[in-house]
Amino acid sequence: MNAPQSFQQEARIDVRIQREDFDAAAEIAALTNGRADVGAVVTFTGLCRDENGALSALELEHYPGMAEEEIERVARAAAARWPILGATAIHRFGKIAPGENIVFVAASSPHRAAAFEAAAYIMDFLKTRAPFWKKEHRRDGSVGEWVDAKESDDAAAQRWGE
Repeated sequence: MNAPQSFQQEARIDVRIQREDFDAAAEIAALTNGRADVGAVVTFTGLCRDENGALSALELEHYPGMAEEEIERVARAAAARWPILGATAIHRFGKIAPGENIVFVAASSPHRAAAFEAAAYIMDFLKTRAPFWKKEHRRDGSVGEWVDAKESDDAAAQRWGE
């Protein structure tokens, strides 16, 4: 991890919370949009797991408005810290079946190291700061409790020194 710096370029930030699926290739194309100064795009796509066959769906809810604001704040903090040209963060809500997309994070930069760091930073803080709640729906027809936050997510975010 490099020491925080402040970069002055205006990164293109796109944050969306949506029910519908997303197309990662289309999102990458929109992020690069023919820019010759993009040397790297790093993406992360989070999928719904089946929890060893026990899960039929994961239900995600969010705090509208606040979730978008917090994710945008995180993306702008990444842009101030690394020389990125753009960042996209999409998080779905509603019932999502195993194997379906849940979250997409991408960062573009002239150099790969900045793109990797920025994408990891955005994802780490999206998991810990954005107001989302998850409920498991099991294959046996039962509905689980709301899923607690994971200590491992908090530990991942702590590595950034904030």
